[in-house]
Amino acid sequence: MKTKTTLLAALALCGCIANTVVTADASVPGGAGSNNLDQALRKLIKQNGLSGLPAANRTVPDIHSPKAQLGMRLFFNKALGGDKDAACASCHHPLLGGGDDLSQAIGVQAVNPDLLGPGRTRTDGQVLVPRNSPSTFNTALWDSFMFWDGRVESLGKIPGANGAGSPIRTPSTPLNVADPNAGDNLVSAQAKFPVTSVAEMRGNFATGSENTYVWMHLGGRLGNFAEGAGELPHPEYWVKQFRQVYGTPTSKPQDVITQHNLFDAIGAYERSQLFVDTPWSHYVRGDQSAINEKAKRGALLFYRPYNQGGGNCVACHSGDKFTDENFHNLGVPQIGIGGRGGADNSNDYGRGHETGKLADRFAFRTPSLLNVQGTAPYTHSGAYLNLKDVIRHHSNPFAAVYFYDDSKIKRRNPGISTGKMRNNTLEALVRLYGDMLGNRTPLRITNLSEENVDDLAAFLRTLTDPCIKSADCLAPWIPPLGEDPNGLQLDAQFRVSADQ
Repeated sequence: MKTKTTLLAALALCGCIANTVVTADASVPGGAGSNNLDQALRKLIKQNGLSGLPAANRTVPDIHSPKAQLGMRLFFNKALGGDKDAACASCHHPLLGGGDDLSQAIGVQAVNPDLLGPGRTRTDGQVLVPRNSPSTFNTALWDSFMFWDGRVESLGKIPGANGAGSPIRTPSTPLNVADPNAGDNLVSAQAKFPVTSVAEMRGNFATGSENTYVWMHLGGRLGNFAEGAGELPHPEYWVKQFRQVYGTPTSKPQDVITQHNLFDAIGAYERSQLFVDTPWSHYVRGDQSAINEKAKRGALLFYRPYNQGGGNCVACHSGDKFTDENFHNLGVPQIGIGGRGGADNSNDYGRGHETGKLADRFAFRTPSLLNVQGTAPYTHSGAYLNLKDVIRHHSNPFAAVYFYDDSKIKRRNPGISTGKMRNNTLEALVRLYGDMLGNRTPLRITNLSEENVDDLAAFLRTLTDPCIKSADCLAPWIPPLGEDPNGLQLDAQFRVSADQ
């Protein structure tokens, strides 16, 4: 441990390790005026094949369609929580950027099940969900993987298909083996698993039972049949809605409230959350005034490779979706309980837990940067609350971890345990350092100036669709208050947090 700590201090404070340190400089030859910035950016836009249309040629459900409307009501209903105290929206609310505004989620056993974001705590004071809740916004754009570790995977990875037309692997099957019951696309396949997670939605329900039992029982609960019969006072509410989408007025409940239909509807709702009308997209399509000079300087840093004075961010955050849909180790602080790696299972090996490969340990899926301004906290562990801190981490992960302060995180998530953060993160950083020396990662130490950090943050803010910051604009994705006669609809309450 002394050796690892000494290595971290040296890397953090020296910044002179051979082959790992480069210099960022966003200057533009011939001056930094708007015309020169625009000329330089137009070349980079062309080189990167950008269109400004992230959802081009994709079929995405309309939120007003019957299927998406049914999915929305399911998404917001605690009837899908094993103990009827958590809904999908408990951790993925549109007004919280499609997430929950917490570093790590509080699913079941909340003191107040309807209170979301900062202030939401479990009755036992613990935080048992080990990772940050990914945003459900723009999930229709993913073609390869879902979840931070990619445990839902399109085996065909057809561009633009969102997993449709290809076999899909899920946690129900081994790596690289298709799940015949996965569903029709990646989002519907992913939607099946939060209800089976003890910490997220399942709670104490059906302890020891297989996932298939949970899915069947929840369907029976909604439709008043099989082992779920009698668990809701007004099952006709759900039967009527499922009949409208998947059957006829006389269809039997068990014929329309099936495992496939249940998660197909939720998937349609999630996929309808398409928010890609950003200032940057307008700029790419030709509106020179869509972003300011500061953001343009940040864009140069983002797209330029290290050897041209840039930050090389595009190496991972590529294309109009701003992700390579691949996995990378960034040496991010490993806060929380972990639970997917290590001798005591307190670490988080990320993709390495799925593949079993040492080279994949601590690698996590590259998030899309679309709507990044509204989807904090950031990284798989929710270690950072603002964009500038994430940028600084990418600039020098070793220094960022060495000086990492978890006090704000713990104020927002009081039950998070960071006791083993240092040891677990050091293991990730040692692996990252080796990858840097061996050229197995695109990441290098750049030691960005504060002006560089400001410029990059300004650019990243242009990747956000204004709709996600407007309650009126998001209203179609939130059901009317008190609509469910069973009293289980999540009508969210929020507190304002000062830690941003």
